[in-house]
Amino acid sequence: MKKKKKWYDYLWLVSLTYLILGFFNILFAWLGLLCFFIPLIIAIVKGNKAYCNKYCGRGQLFSLIGGSFGLSRKKDIPKWMKSKYFRYGFLIFFFAMFFLMLWNTWLVFAGTKDLKTVVTLLWTFKLPWHWAYHGTLFSDGAAQFAFGFYSVMLTSTVLGFLTMLLFKPRSWCVYCPMGTMTQLICKVKN
Repeated sequence: MKKKKKWYDYLWLVSLTYLILGFFNILFAWLGLLCFFIPLIIAIVKGNKAYCNKYCGRGQLFSLIGGSFGLSRKKDIPKWMKSKYFRYGFLIFFFAMFFLMLWNTWLVFAGTKDLKTVVTLLWTFKLPWHWAYHGTLFSDGAAQFAFGFYSVMLTSTVLGFLTMLLFKPRSWCVYCPMGTMTQLICKVKN
């Protein structure tokens, strides 16, 4: 008997839509903050990882592509990627990159740095993304944050996709920075 789908089983569409919208207008990247705050709020209020287990559209997208479409090798993720050292190290690295992005945004808001209309993939490769921003009523700082945040979201999606191809579909979830943070919150709360 097939399990009846619930509304949250389709949240993968939200993740896919987010990536597409950011491709055409970078200011949609601000919506990605929901993927940061909602898991933290759920972990703080409920003391569990319901977001990761039920509502994460990215995890669902990887399950769909890797599982249903068969693009995953379905191999176990290596032990070192499951280790606390790797997960917490990746979280620290991720935070460092996030705060560097915030610093660059601040510099643009302060007028000491010009807007860079690039998306940085894997924190290294600068991809021109100028077509996705044509100026708005908002400050260039708002656009700089959007370019930086979309870079973070795209990079984590690419890492998750590569991990999905090499290992099990939701292998990204093992070392996802949001998952690691919510796990820490749950440990402290419980």
